[in-house]
Amino acid sequence: MSIPIRPSASYYLWSLCAPCGGKKRWHCQMRRGFIKARQQEPQVKALSRQATPSQRIGLLAQKGIYEFHHNLHLLRKPDGVERVAKILKLNNCVQEVQKRVRQILQNYQNAPFLLGKRILLLSRGDEGFPKPIFVQGADYCFRLYAAMDCIFTESAGILHILDFKTGKSPFDRRQALVYLLAARYLYPGFKAIASFYNVEYCHQSEIIKVTKSELDRVEWELAHIAKKHQQDLRKYQQGDKNFSTIFPPNPGYHCHYCPFNSICEFSTVRDLT
Repeated sequence: MSIPIRPSASYYLWSLCAPCGGKKRWHCQMRRGFIKARQQEPQVKALSRQATPSQRIGLLAQKGIYEFHHNLHLLRKPDGVERVAKILKLNNCVQEVQKRVRQILQNYQNAPFLLGKRILLLSRGDEGFPKPIFVQGADYCFRLYAAMDCIFTESAGILHILDFKTGKSPFDRRQALVYLLAARYLYPGFKAIASFYNVEYCHQSEIIKVTKSELDRVEWELAHIAKKHQQDLRKYQQGDKNFSTIFPPNPGYHCHYCPFNSICEFSTVRDLT
């Protein structure tokens, strides 16, 4: 018996459905199929649980910043970085992760971006799925998921949503737009802005501001994505096993970075093994 699928949307789903600007040739819908339609299959589940070094670095960096602000005295201690590293059990990680996270912690201790700011929310990064926001329009409804790293207030009472980044990946403005849409429902009556901060390179993005009409367009886009994705899942769940038609592959060099390249029949990595 099939389980009813309710439409939902998030920045992550948006990124799986559509590429960031100018990267269409590296985007593969089949990856979305593995993650969202076949996630309960033993092989897929096992591969999904294998965090890459980049993912581990991002999560540990977020936890480290949380620990610094949960224990503010560590920001001033000469051994603060090592004490936070111990809390994170950093010595259990591979050398690449240890080295980069320690440098991130040192960078943050030297220039604590959030120090002195009026923080409303600071996530550890491992809290799991946030509560859904129920979005209702004239001809659509969906659940919106938005796990935000940090929210603080500016002097004018404006909410500032901040997302932490590591590595060299470019900022994706769509992520900020989803957070700003979520803020419209979570903090009605407040104005909100958003930005990204790369804790590895100590670089902040431009401030992202949107109008009501722009947020309306974002909401419509997410509603469309939620509906289309729901339809794809239903096709697959109801017996249409033509997986590659519902979630078309786009093989290429990017297959090397896909977690499912060992089980995907279209992967160019498999061709080389």
